[in-house]
Amino acid sequence: MDSRELERLPNSQRDNLQILVINGPNLNRLGLREPEIYGRFTMKDLENLIREEGEALGLKVDFFQSNGEGAIIESIQNAKNKYDGIIINPGAYTHYSIAIRDAIAGENIPTVEVHISNIYKREEFRHHSLIAPVAIGQIAGFGIYGYTLALYGLNNYLRGKYV
Repeated sequence: MDSRELERLPNSQRDNLQILVINGPNLNRLGLREPEIYGRFTMKDLENLIREEGEALGLKVDFFQSNGEGAIIESIQNAKNKYDGIIINPGAYTHYSIAIRDAIAGENIPTVEVHISNIYKREEFRHHSLIAPVAIGQIAGFGIYGYTLALYGLNNYLRGKYV
């Protein structure tokens, strides 16, 4: 079976689905920035955890991090026809980036929004997400393990096991 035939298969019959994990501003400072909120895990620790869990599920996972809104938008746009799903932690852009919201909606790639902290237990301005309405789900407050929860949820969604 060649790659074109594989691409035409329903997701539930494909191995090695492609997932892109996008991390927004300040997440490159994991382990250093406000460890009482974000923990002591580094970005490398996070990527290793997600990669390992992805492999166990038959997923290939790539990573992108940027502090810039435009670069995040371009990574979403470039994901079309390359990735089956996206996990995104837009950081502070969650609360005011209509442009990132529009990129997710426009590319129509199943996306899960993740936050390390519980944004609803923090400052009032963090309680509203512009991303949630265009995502298939949102996970917040489980530390870096929220990413693995997102991975499991996205895997089930893509393989048609989503209720």
